[in-house]
Amino acid sequence: MLENSYLMVAIILIINIVYVSFFTIRMILTLKGYRYIAAFVSSFEVVIYVVGLGLVLDNLNEIQNLVAYAVGYGLGVIVGMKIEEKLALGYITVNVITKEYDKALPNELRARGYGVTNWEANGLEGNRMALQILTPRKYEMKLYDTIKELDPKAFIIAYEPKAIHGGFWVKTVRNIRKGKLKQ
Repeated sequence: MLENSYLMVAIILIINIVYVSFFTIRMILTLKGYRYIAAFVSSFEVVIYVVGLGLVLDNLNEIQNLVAYAVGYGLGVIVGMKIEEKLALGYITVNVITKEYDKALPNELRARGYGVTNWEANGLEGNRMALQILTPRKYEMKLYDTIKELDPKAFIIAYEPKAIHGGFWVKTVRNIRKGKLKQ
């Protein structure tokens, strides 16, 4: 079966795409604190890795196998990142600074199910409102769209918090996990 060089290249390419996708997902799971799931994924990852590398090393005289391995690695990174985007694990904190002080914006976001902390801020051109919003990453793009709809001139910065503890946010995050965020 593996005598056909085209078939060998295709198998090596696919194996490496799958391996690197698993590798990428495992790394992200580890960084996000999902240790046991990451360990489980790594069991499959290492088997796939050994099979793929074995095929290349057994046929090292065939340059197309090495090229397929390298191309599969690169494609695997892209596929792994796309899978991670779809999983959207974890939470983001979004900081928003409005162009003008507007008391309606935080209330509108709260009405849509987001946990919002707001305060008055001072910028170069006068008073602003600063908001801090916590949401699961899977709602990140929806939150950006909502903010842009409500305040098209808002300045938005987002980052991933390392730890979340206490306060209204913890209750809100639990409600969001249960699907209580308004769409």
